[in-house]
Amino acid sequence: MAVRCSIVRLTLLLALATTASACTKHQLTYEEEIGAWREEKDRYMRSADSPVPPDTREGFPPLLYFPISEPYRVPAELQVIPAEDVIEMSTSTGLRRRMRRIGTLRFTLQGQPLTLTAFVDASESDMRRLFVPFNDLTNGTETYQGGRYLDLDRTATGIYDLDFNRAYSPFCVFNVNYDCPVPPRENRLKVPVRAGEKLPAS
Repeated sequence: MAVRCSIVRLTLLLALATTASACTKHQLTYEEEIGAWREEKDRYMRSADSPVPPDTREGFPPLLYFPISEPYRVPAELQVIPAEDVIEMSTSTGLRRRMRRIGTLRFTLQGQPLTLTAFVDASESDMRRLFVPFNDLTNGTETYQGGRYLDLDRTATGIYDLDFNRAYSPFCVFNVNYDCPVPPRENRLKVPVRAGEKLPAS
């Protein structure tokens, strides 16, 4: 039986690293903040809640990432879709996931104007977290062929910190029993995004 990829559980856990960094004795630099976030993810991958199969969990190696690069952290403006717009998003197991379009994020990366659609699970009433699945030209060589994910906290201004250094791979990379959403055609970026999580070593 496929395990439904829990977007909310992972995003809440990874937010702990940012929260914890705010409680340290000195203000962390951007590189230190991302480093703490990645360390928290590694601890999670070896925990009882990890998607990694139990027999390989204890010795699971640290995840691989591109070098931290601030040019891959860009401001984005969300153009909200006023009417309810629900699509059936494909998943890694061939099932379909009902997702609600919230709006279009407009931003510039590598000198190119780009867009990504932000979603929430159609079954969820909590609209405070946005799910942004995307493909780019590194998929299948440097990153997972099925794309990667970003998560964003809703803002009152409509301006978002789109940080590809926080891009992460779906759980199905580590366990084929997970059912993970596949980025829709509208979220296929025509640029290589060499930031965030890379393919595992093996």
